[in-house]
Amino acid sequence: MNIKSSIESLLFISAKPMSAKNLAELMKTDAKEVEAAGEELVAEYQENKKGVQVIKNGSSFQMVSSPENTKLIQEYIKDETTGELSRPSLEALTIIAYRGPISKLDLDRIRGVNCSLILRNLLIRGLIEAKAEKAKNETYYTVTMDFVRFLGLADLKQLPDYEKLSQDDTIDRVLAGADQISGITSENII
Repeated sequence: MNIKSSIESLLFISAKPMSAKNLAELMKTDAKEVEAAGEELVAEYQENKKGVQVIKNGSSFQMVSSPENTKLIQEYIKDETTGELSRPSLEALTIIAYRGPISKLDLDRIRGVNCSLILRNLLIRGLIEAKAEKAKNETYYTVTMDFVRFLGLADLKQLPDYEKLSQDDTIDRVLAGADQISGITSENII
């Protein structure tokens, strides 16, 4: 296993910092090896002056945009968080509203794409919230009270066809079938 490559992949899909211990557990390797490989990545990214960097804070690592691009990123985030929601964001928000709490893995599989940036934007806008479930090592997303209030509803159950769509087991069957085909479970994927 290429530890540096594995760290890069995990940091890329994670929306938050990851500790060397957590990375080591996921890769089933020694935390000291992960720490050393992570420090090498930090140095390599700084040396190469790319648009993304790997940074370290304590024993945690995170992939972030390069400081040289701060102004550009701030303008993009401002547009993303103050403008209208994109179609993919609306799709993800609808899924979270009807099926929440839902894990990122399940949301990715329902939509067929990585939803990290969409989730980040929805979190920044205050439309969804994340709750970590330590037992499953998974984060689950639900809509916020601000989202419900923005829609002018007293309760999420007032959404059109909420009872029918929130209880429909079609998605559950599709996800279960995908688990059986790929051998993937939410317990072994971030």
